Amino acid sequence: MKLLRVGTAGAERPALLDAEGTLRDLSGVVPDIDGPLLADDAALGRIRAAADAGELPALDATGLRVGPPVARIGKIVCIGLNYHDHARETGAEPPAEPVIFFKAADTVVGPHDTVLVPRRSVKTDWEVELAVVIGRTARYLESAEEALAHVAGYAVAHDVSEREFQIERGGTWDKGKNCETFNPLGPWLVTSDEVPDPQNLSLKLWVNGELKQDGTTAEQIFPVAEVVRYVSQFMTLYPGDVINTGTPAGVAMGEPEPKPFLRAGDVVELEIEGLGRQRQEFKDA
Repeated sequence: MKLLRVGTAGAERPALLDAEGTLRDLSGVVPDIDGPLLADDAALGRIRAAADAGELPALDATGLRVGPPVARIGKIVCIGLNYHDHARETGAEPPAEPVIFFKAADTVVGPHDTVLVPRRSVKTDWEVELAVVIGRTARYLESAEEALAHVAGYAVAHDVSEREFQIERGGTWDKGKNCETFNPLGPWLVTSDEVPDPQNLSLKLWVNGELKQDGTTAEQIFPVAEVVRYVSQFMTLYPGDVINTGTPAGVAMGEPEPKPFLRAGDVVELEIEGLGRQRQEFKDA
């Protein structure tokens, strides 16, 4: 299923995109798309049954904002330097273990919402990423199979980053990762049954119409199953938590000088095979 949330920010309602591309209203079946729903097999079953029976009313998508596909996200765990080609372009050694950092849940915006270039920013960068959404409480998982069984689905994430704040200002990466609007998510949460192999997805990103990133999750150093298993050794993952699994080569930081970092007026578009497409215009904060 392709689950999403539509409406004005803070007042989104649950919806489903059916196989014919028609937007369907889920508000009569479930209250929202969030962790409790994703952990509730009976509720997910009601959605499937209503969709199969043709009982879901159509929504007019004209002018309708698409919000983040998951409400009330608990935490966003991010994996750095997780693509072989991205590590090469930045001159970094591939890590021996996954690099973990966090984004606050309040960085999440809709897939087509405006993204703000932070004040005094000179190195705002783009990163298309596969997001993993957790569907069952996960702690101390032991195998790849067990890890994937705890995944509710997948989505497109844009891990917007400010490289000077991240790398040149001391401390951890968090200063360059948690600026306002720095995690567009969506348009859909695609349930895991529709993504049989998360290591066989193409990822693309364009800046002002120019293709910048053109990669595949097959290049991941630590595949999705290992990322989920590994993270569960250090923290409990709850339904509705999100893991951003890293970006392929093609970021501004990896280009020769002068590096084409983002400015107000730039338009970024990104997509992952089968998971939908995003478009954001950048403006000054």
